[in-house]
Amino acid sequence: MDLQLLAALALGVAAVVALILWSRLDAFVGLLAGALVTGLVAGVSPTDLIGHITTGFGNTLGGIGVVIALGVMIGKILEESGGADALAKLFVRLAGRGREDVAMTATGAVVSVPVFCDSGFVILHPLARSLARRYGRPVVTLSLALAGGLAITHHMVPPTPGPLAAAGLLGADLGAVIAAGLLFVLPLIPVVVAYARIVGPRLESQLDPTLVPEEERQAAAGDGPGTAQAGVVQRTGTPVGEEPPDPPIGAGRASLPLLLPLVLIIGNTVTGAVAEGTTLANVFAFAGNPAVALLIGLVIAVYLLPPRGTSRTTVVGWLTAAAASAGMIVFITGAGGAFGEVLRQSGVGDALADAVAGWPVPMFLMPFLIASFVRVAQGSGTVAIITSATLSGPVIEAAGVDPTLAVLSACAGSMVFSYFNDSYFWVVTRFTGLSGVAAMKMWSGMTTTLWLASLPLLGVAALILR
Repeated sequence: MDLQLLAALALGVAAVVALILWSRLDAFVGLLAGALVTGLVAGVSPTDLIGHITTGFGNTLGGIGVVIALGVMIGKILEESGGADALAKLFVRLAGRGREDVAMTATGAVVSVPVFCDSGFVILHPLARSLARRYGRPVVTLSLALAGGLAITHHMVPPTPGPLAAAGLLGADLGAVIAAGLLFVLPLIPVVVAYARIVGPRLESQLDPTLVPEEERQAAAGDGPGTAQAGVVQRTGTPVGEEPPDPPIGAGRASLPLLLPLVLIIGNTVTGAVAEGTTLANVFAFAGNPAVALLIGLVIAVYLLPPRGTSRTTVVGWLTAAAASAGMIVFITGAGGAFGEVLRQSGVGDALADAVAGWPVPMFLMPFLIASFVRVAQGSGTVAIITSATLSGPVIEAAGVDPTLAVLSACAGSMVFSYFNDSYFWVVTRFTGLSGVAAMKMWSGMTTTLWLASLPLLGVAALILR
């Protein structure tokens, strides 16, 4: 590899990592700075460099920005309306007595498709505590099951922002990514349950009730009202041994805005492959376009999920809050697209592809390894996925790796070793009531186990997606 291009890549990546870790700036600025450094060191003229950055930013957001925003809005409505609670109750009934951990894992896996992990855990953890008291199960076991279920789909299945962004950056078909991500998650659910059953009881004796937020302690003891977070549906404290009251909407209603867009998007992929040119394929090509499908889901969510009497102002407030939280993710995704365009246009991407072609590592694992490094370095799974898709894009394209496989690889790598620099680590461990080494055994161990378990699954996927 040409030394100038190697230096351009090394300095660009170093700039991204340094700005994210040690400055007051975030990943958006870090990725833009990395693009500038890479382009200038590679010898791209300043005028051309700015053109590459704006082109990459605009093309990426044009394809995926609207989809990310709509997906976050659906999740916000589901979160605020009590839909997440309704789905949790359904899975508890379906799983039956003695399989509460399976129910919590399944609940987390479904809820986290549109709802952020942190919010999902805060909303559903009171139910996990209630089930632990009612059926005599360890709190840590059910907390781990819930947190693990939330994590696997958060990292693997669109419309969660990380996988959505990776699909756009790597040029993968979104329907194929959703279907592959769902299939990928299924074998990980038993891994979550097994880890929770083995580790949870061993950590139960190390619980520290003083670490649990005051609102949840009150709700658990029945001392008074508690809320999961500001603006979320109120939860009244219930006596020990009683489950929280039924949510205001049913699970079928709650699942519709989530399932219908997924069915439309996957239907678009399937009909396009087996019935191209037919009327059915044309209908799905429109309704199954990711932006249209999620817009349909959002309209259904807005008009079906809020409890009767919810004011227009309240719903608009939810959507405004969702837009604010989606904004930075959209910007980071666009910055990743800008960095990727600079890598391609400067020749760094092709040079890197030639350099790594002889490495004793399968090319489909390159996104996995990059995402793993970035996740450990800065803590955010979403940023790790976006950075991995950005850096590995030219290599994947040159090596002819299937884009869907590359997305799965980047997403799986981002699950590794969640610890102190990950906000979700603190949400899970503090709401459960663990700290120090026990907290790391609980959650850092879980995420690393899932990371390791994903490697053989990627091997199987590589045999299928050639």
